[in-house]
Amino acid sequence: MSRIGKKPIVIPDGVEVNLDQQSNYIRVKWPKGELEFRWPQGVIVTKEENIIKVNIEDEIYKNLWWLVRTLINNMVEGVTKWFEKKLLVVWVGYSAKVQWDKLILNLGYSHPIEYKIPEGIKISTEKDQKWNDIIVVSWIDKQLVGQVAAVIRSFRKPEPYKGKWIRYIDEVIKLKAGKQAKK
Repeated sequence: MSRIGKKPIVIPDGVEVNLDQQSNYIRVKWPKGELEFRWPQGVIVTKEENIIKVNIEDEIYKNLWWLVRTLINNMVEGVTKWFEKKLLVVWVGYSAKVQWDKLILNLGYSHPIEYKIPEGIKISTEKDQKWNDIIVVSWIDKQLVGQVAAVIRSFRKPEPYKGKWIRYIDEVIKLKAGKQAKK
Protein backbone atom coordinates (compact mmCIF):
# COMPACT_ATOMS: atom_id res chain seq x y z
CA MET A 1 0.00 0.00 0.00
CA SER A 2 1.19 3.48 -0.83
CA ARG A 3 1.71 5.83 2.11
CA ILE A 4 1.88 8.87 -0.15
CA GLY A 5 -1.15 7.77 -2.17
CA LYS A 6 -3.31 7.39 0.96
CA LYS A 7 -2.80 11.01 2.06
CA PRO A 8 -5.74 13.27 1.24
CA ILE A 9 -5.11 16.55 -0.60
CA VAL A 10 -6.61 19.56 1.18
CA ILE A 11 -7.91 22.26 -1.17
CA PRO A 12 -7.17 25.78 0.17
CA ASP A 13 -9.84 28.49 0.20
CA GLY A 14 -10.33 30.25 -3.12
CA VAL A 15 -9.00 27.35 -5.24
CA GLU A 16 -11.52 25.93 -7.70
CA VAL A 17 -11.13 22.24 -8.59
CA ASN A 18 -13.20 20.67 -11.40
CA LEU A 19 -13.18 16.87 -11.74
CA ASP A 20 -14.48 14.91 -14.72
CA GLN A 21 -14.58 11.20 -13.85
CA GLN A 22 -15.67 10.12 -17.36
CA SER A 23 -12.58 11.46 -19.14
CA ASN A 24 -10.15 11.29 -16.16
CA TYR A 25 -9.60 15.02 -16.24
CA ILE A 26 -8.92 17.59 -13.50
CA ARG A 27 -8.64 21.39 -13.74
CA VAL A 28 -7.30 23.52 -10.86
CA LYS A 29 -8.00 27.28 -10.99
CA TRP A 30 -6.98 30.29 -8.95
CA PRO A 31 -6.31 33.95 -9.78
CA LYS A 32 -2.56 33.20 -10.16
CA GLY A 33 -3.21 30.66 -12.90
CA GLU A 34 -4.85 27.48 -14.12
CA LEU A 35 -3.49 23.94 -14.54
CA GLU A 36 -4.98 20.86 -16.21
CA PHE A 37 -4.12 17.16 -15.95
CA ARG A 38 -5.47 13.90 -17.39
CA TRP A 39 -4.70 10.95 -15.16
CA PRO A 40 -4.25 7.38 -16.49
CA GLN A 41 -6.80 4.57 -16.38
CA GLY A 42 -6.88 2.45 -13.23
CA VAL A 43 -6.68 5.42 -10.85
CA ILE A 44 -9.78 6.79 -9.12
CA VAL A 45 -9.83 10.45 -8.04
CA THR A 46 -12.72 11.69 -5.88
CA LYS A 47 -13.57 15.07 -4.38
CA GLU A 48 -15.45 15.56 -1.12
CA GLU A 49 -16.03 19.21 -0.09
CA ASN A 50 -12.44 20.55 0.22
CA ILE A 51 -10.56 17.21 0.10
CA ILE A 52 -9.33 15.20 -2.90
CA LYS A 53 -8.67 11.48 -2.44
CA VAL A 54 -6.80 9.21 -4.84
CA ASN A 55 -7.29 5.44 -4.98
CA ILE A 56 -6.65 2.56 -7.42
CA GLU A 57 -8.91 -0.04 -9.02
CA ASP A 58 -6.49 -2.96 -8.81
CA GLU A 59 -3.09 -3.79 -7.31
CA ILE A 60 -1.39 -3.60 -10.73
CA TYR A 61 -1.88 0.19 -10.71
CA LYS A 62 -0.12 0.75 -7.38
CA ASN A 63 2.86 2.50 -9.05
CA LEU A 64 0.52 5.13 -10.48
CA TRP A 65 -1.20 5.74 -7.13
CA TRP A 66 1.42 7.92 -5.48
CA LEU A 67 2.41 9.51 -8.82
CA VAL A 68 -1.08 10.81 -9.61
CA ARG A 69 -1.55 11.97 -6.01
CA THR A 70 1.76 13.87 -6.10
CA LEU A 71 1.01 15.49 -9.48
CA ILE A 72 -2.42 16.69 -8.32
CA ASN A 73 -0.94 17.95 -5.03
CA ASN A 74 1.71 19.89 -6.99
CA MET A 75 -1.06 21.44 -9.09
CA VAL A 76 -3.00 22.58 -6.00
CA GLU A 77 0.19 23.81 -4.33
CA GLY A 78 1.42 25.53 -7.51
CA VAL A 79 -1.64 27.69 -8.09
CA THR A 80 -1.49 29.00 -4.50
CA LYS A 81 2.27 29.64 -4.43
CA TRP A 82 4.73 29.69 -7.30
CA PHE A 83 7.49 27.10 -7.61
CA GLU A 84 10.96 28.51 -8.20
CA LYS A 85 14.46 27.30 -9.03
CA LYS A 86 17.58 29.41 -8.72
CA LEU A 87 20.69 28.97 -10.86
CA LEU A 88 24.07 30.50 -10.04
CA VAL A 89 26.33 31.70 -12.87
CA VAL A 90 29.93 31.53 -11.63
CA TRP A 91 33.05 32.74 -13.42
CA VAL A 92 34.74 35.98 -14.42
CA GLY A 93 32.96 37.65 -17.34
CA TYR A 94 29.98 35.28 -17.32
CA SER A 95 26.65 37.09 -17.13
CA ALA A 96 22.91 36.66 -17.53
CA LYS A 97 20.25 39.26 -18.28
CA VAL A 98 16.62 39.27 -19.35
CA GLN A 99 15.54 41.31 -22.38
CA TRP A 100 11.81 41.19 -23.11
CA ASP A 101 11.10 37.52 -23.86
CA LYS A 102 14.72 36.32 -24.04
CA LEU A 103 17.37 35.31 -21.54
CA ILE A 104 20.79 36.42 -22.81
CA LEU A 105 23.74 34.45 -21.44
CA ASN A 106 27.42 35.32 -21.94
CA LEU A 107 29.20 32.08 -21.09
CA GLY A 108 32.62 32.34 -22.68
CA TYR A 109 31.52 31.28 -26.16
CA SER A 110 32.28 33.46 -29.19
CA HIS A 111 28.65 34.65 -29.16
CA PRO A 112 25.98 35.27 -26.50
CA ILE A 113 23.33 32.57 -26.10
CA GLU A 114 19.76 33.80 -26.51
CA TYR A 115 17.20 31.53 -24.87
CA LYS A 116 13.55 32.28 -25.70
CA ILE A 117 11.56 32.14 -22.48
CA PRO A 118 8.57 29.74 -22.76
CA GLU A 119 5.10 31.21 -22.40
CA GLY A 120 4.06 31.65 -18.76
CA ILE A 121 7.51 31.17 -17.24
CA LYS A 122 8.87 34.13 -15.28
CA ILE A 123 12.66 34.57 -15.34
CA SER A 124 14.54 37.30 -13.49
CA THR A 125 18.17 37.91 -12.59
CA GLU A 126 19.80 39.04 -9.36
CA LYS A 127 23.33 39.48 -8.01
CA ASP A 128 24.73 37.66 -4.99
CA GLN A 129 27.31 38.97 -2.49
CA LYS A 130 30.22 38.04 -4.78
CA TRP A 131 28.57 39.77 -7.78
CA ASN A 132 27.74 36.49 -9.49
CA ASP A 133 24.47 36.43 -11.42
CA ILE A 134 21.55 34.41 -10.08
CA ILE A 135 18.85 33.32 -12.54
CA VAL A 136 15.43 32.84 -10.88
CA VAL A 137 12.95 30.65 -12.81
CA SER A 138 9.40 30.64 -11.41
CA TRP A 139 5.89 29.54 -12.40
CA ILE A 140 2.92 27.52 -11.10
CA ASP A 141 3.85 24.32 -12.99
CA LYS A 142 6.62 22.47 -11.13
CA GLN A 143 7.54 20.24 -14.07
CA LEU A 144 7.93 23.17 -16.46
CA VAL A 145 10.05 25.14 -13.97
CA GLY A 146 12.40 22.16 -13.55
CA GLN A 147 12.61 21.59 -17.30
CA VAL A 148 13.47 25.23 -18.08
CA ALA A 149 16.06 25.33 -15.29
CA ALA A 150 17.66 22.12 -16.62
CA VAL A 151 17.82 23.53 -20.17
CA ILE A 152 19.49 26.73 -18.92
CA ARG A 153 21.97 24.68 -16.85
CA SER A 154 22.80 22.53 -19.89
CA PHE A 155 24.34 25.51 -21.74
CA ARG A 156 27.39 25.26 -19.41
CA LYS A 157 27.25 22.44 -16.87
CA PRO A 158 29.45 22.89 -13.79
CA GLU A 159 32.97 21.52 -14.12
CA PRO A 160 34.59 19.54 -11.28
CA TYR A 161 37.97 21.32 -10.95
CA LYS A 162 37.00 24.89 -10.00
CA GLY A 163 33.23 24.54 -9.61
CA LYS A 164 32.54 27.25 -12.16
CA TRP A 165 29.82 27.77 -14.79
CA ILE A 166 26.05 27.29 -14.26
CA ARG A 167 24.74 25.29 -11.31
CA TYR A 168 21.69 25.16 -9.05
CA ILE A 169 22.06 27.45 -6.03
CA ASP A 170 21.84 24.54 -3.56
CA GLU A 171 23.92 22.12 -5.67
CA VAL A 172 27.16 20.90 -4.09
CA ILE A 173 30.00 20.25 -6.54
CA LYS A 174 32.57 17.70 -5.38
CA LEU A 175 35.84 19.25 -6.53
CA LYS A 176 38.66 17.11 -7.93
CA ALA A 177 42.30 17.70 -7.03
CA GLY A 178 43.80 18.21 -10.48
CA LYS A 179 47.33 17.48 -11.79
CA GLN A 180 49.27 18.96 -8.86
CA ALA A 181 47.80 16.43 -6.40
CA LYS A 182 50.02 13.61 -7.79
CA LYS A 183 53.30 15.18 -6.68
